[in-house]
Formats: sequence, C-alpha cells, structure tokens
Amino acid sequence: MVIPAQQRARRRRQGTIGLSVGLVVSFILALLLGSVSLSPWVVVQALFGGDTPEHLALIVQSLRLPRALLAASVGAILAICGAILQGLFRNPLADPSLIGVTAGASVGASVMIVVGASLGSLLGGIAGVTLVSFGAFLGGLVTVWLVYRVATGINGTSVATMLLMGIAVSALSASATGLLDYFADNEMLRRMSLWRMGGLDGANFTRAGLSCVVLLLILAAVPAFGRALNTLLLGESQARHLGIDVERLKTRLIVLVAAGVGLAVAVSGSIAFVGLVVPHMVRLWVGPDHRVLLPLSALGGAVLLLLADAVARTAMAPAELPVGLVTALLGAPFFISLLRRRRQEGF
Repeated sequence: MVIPAQQRARRRRQGTIGLSVGLVVSFILALLLGSVSLSPWVVVQALFGGDTPEHLALIVQSLRLPRALLAASVGAILAICGAILQGLFRNPLADPSLIGVTAGASVGASVMIVVGASLGSLLGGIAGVTLVSFGAFLGGLVTVWLVYRVATGINGTSVATMLLMGIAVSALSASATGLLDYFADNEMLRRMSLWRMGGLDGANFTRAGLSCVVLLLILAAVPAFGRALNTLLLGESQARHLGIDVERLKTRLIVLVAAGVGLAVAVSGSIAFVGLVVPHMVRLWVGPDHRVLLPLSALGGAVLLLLADAVARTAMAPAELPVGLVTALLGAPFFISLLRRRRQEGF
C-alpha cells in the first residue's frame, strides 16, 4: 500500500506532536508517582526551591528526578539503536540483542559481581556499582568487536555472518552466565538475577548525565546517517552505485550501536523489548524514512521506559518490580496484537 505524500507528512506531524506531548506527560508522571504519591504543587516547589518538607524535597530532587532523566535517556538510546540496526539489517525484527551486545554486557557484569565482590566491598558500595557498570560496558564492546572481526573479510562485512555470530555469541554468553550462576553464592546470585532483569534503582545524576550526553551524540549523528540508511534499504550494491561507502557506514553504525547499547545496559541492566517494539511501531505510523524514524523512535523509547518505570514503582508499592520485566509484559502482548492486525489488513 502506497501512502500519499500529503498523508505521510500529516502522520509525521501527528507523530512528532503526540510523542512530544507524551514525553512531557510521562516525565511529569514519573515525578508524581511512586510508593509516596506527590501533588504537582509539591513537585514544583521541590524543583524550584519552594517551601517543601525536607524528606519530600529529597524524594523529588535526589531520587525521582535523576531516575526520570535516566529512564528517558536509556529508553531513547535503546529505541534509536534498535531503529539503526533494523535499517542496517533491513529487517524490522532486528534489535540490539541480535548482535550479542546485551549478552556480552551481561557476562561482563556477572563477572564483576562474582570476581569483584571482595574488591567492591573494599572500595565501598558506590565503587562496587561502578565496577559492575564498567564490566557490562567492556563486555558489550568486546562482544561487538569479536562479532565484527569475524564477519569482516576481504569482501567487506557480511550482515548474515554478523547475525549468525551474534546468535552464537549469545548462546556462549548464556552458558558463561549459567556457569557463573552455579559458582555464585546466594547474594551474588540475587544481584546477577536482578541486574539481568533490568532496573533503574541505582539512578543518580552522574549516570543520567552520562546517558544524556551519549544520547545527544547519537542524535547529532542522525542527519548524517538517516539518508544513508534510506539508500541502504535499496540494497548494498545499489547503495554503492549511488555513492555510499557501505563498509564505512556499517563500521560507524556498529560502533555507534555498541557504544549506545553498552552504556545503556551498563547503567540500567538488561531491558528488553524497547529496541524492537518502538522502532517498529513508529515505522508503521510514519513510514521507513530514517530521517524521521530515528528521532521519533528516540521520543517513543523515552516515553515507553518512563511509563514502564512508573508502573514498576507503583504496581506493587512499596515493593518495586524490575523495569525490564514490565517492558516485556507491556510490550509483548501489544506487539503481538499489532502484528495480527497488520496481517489481517494485508500488510
């Protein structure tokens, strides 16, 4: 079905306005909702230095604000990286876990939890968390480097080989994490399990600021990569004939995705489904033009993770659910119904 240009432009405007409003609303809800419900006036006073009780000001300024910033930035990074990979693989079902980034990061974090437990206890709680984050980031980068080296030969980078290597590395990583689980004690095992479920409970302004900086860098690269990804949809040979350096494009995109997803997994654990569902939903509405798809996917990912985190903090308050479980529980049924509807409509 070919959508007229005027209708496409209208859908893009609607998507931009709707997701922008959704981001504002979801960010406000993230500040209001939790085990302690706050009124909008209390939140405004706490943010702008009004006369607020100290414990309420602490909840808003030190807990909910950095957590909301981290959720928005991580969701945007995961969604935009998923959109990039779907364009690179020319497959709407591709996501960051497909090339092994998430699995490699999980191994790195698990190693740091098990091997670095004594070092973390010596350095203190904050340093221990930093060690786990560093291990996750390093594990993701090493995994991508290994996958890319195997998939790259004299004829360039094979996307099919990269895909198969990602599957193999994910299986190997699952075995490695299983082995670590076997030798871990109860405390280590609980930490690894919670980390792999994904969570934003360790949010602070340092992590949120780092995620926001990485997100801004990725968004700054969108104008340069959007048109090239559109050309790549025609096929690699056609893209080369149109003047695109395909191998250089692949290298830059893989490095960008590895850095983005590696950082997101390092600061928030393994959060599933955002990088798969959001770009696909946005593409169904606004079309496959990556110049529009990438920034709107970032908005959609931020909205989704903010809402999922709000649900995680309120569904079983004062207990807190891992946000990775919530994204899967919310995203999977919706995605299945969306695919069924599209099939019934003949797409």
